Amino acid sequence: MTPFIAELIGTFVLILLGDGVSANTTLNKSYAQNSGWVVIAFGWGLAVFMAVIIAGPYSGAHINPAVTLGLAFAGKFPWAEVPSYILAQFIGAMLGALVVWINFSSHYKITPGEAEKRGTFCTGPAIKNYPINFFNELTGTFVLIFVILYFTEPVVDVEMLGEMRIGLGSIGALPVSFLVVSIGMSLGGTTGYAINPARDLGPRIMYSLLPIPAKGSSDWSYSWIPVLGPIVGAAIAAGLFLMLN
Repeated sequence: MTPFIAELIGTFVLILLGDGVSANTTLNKSYAQNSGWVVIAFGWGLAVFMAVIIAGPYSGAHINPAVTLGLAFAGKFPWAEVPSYILAQFIGAMLGALVVWINFSSHYKITPGEAEKRGTFCTGPAIKNYPINFFNELTGTFVLIFVILYFTEPVVDVEMLGEMRIGLGSIGALPVSFLVVSIGMSLGGTTGYAINPARDLGPRIMYSLLPIPAKGSSDWSYSWIPVLGPIVGAAIAAGLFLMLN
């Protein structure tokens, strides 16, 4: 399996299980409806676990453009490979959202709330305040990337970067899963903690395209926050890591 395919499949599994738990706990007539935030946080953490198990040995299991960029900013991943990783992540995220929609298509038909339907695809703020919402996404992603950078071993020989797959898979799946659960439980209630541009924008695009009954707006006016917030957070985390090491 090539790194491109690994990132695509890994991100597909991430969104299938992550958006899946959002749909499972939100949509009408699901047995898991109203299970609550703890189920969602652990569901997303376990989704990361499964994705990393698959993609880790082949790509380092970034499964997130913010991770790819954060590692590149920190000099731990070659910039030449960044575009292919991000493309694979977006394709995987869109395909994952598509399969979630197919699985829950009957439930979308009987769920009236526009926000509830959209929330099974992408994130949105609990209280709309764009500067604070941006800071929320920046903070959550800062924690994600800063901790990951300390999980991975420092690379001494920069010439070896092209041969090494450094990322989430280099530390094992379980610590990363706990990290994502921790972010969700501690910081996630403000915006739904996208902390991953592909996780939000890919499914948001699919939401806008799919024939979901009475689905309402895709909230494009908010869509830049879960994209730029994580990128800035990743850059700050990488910069601080470089200053301290």
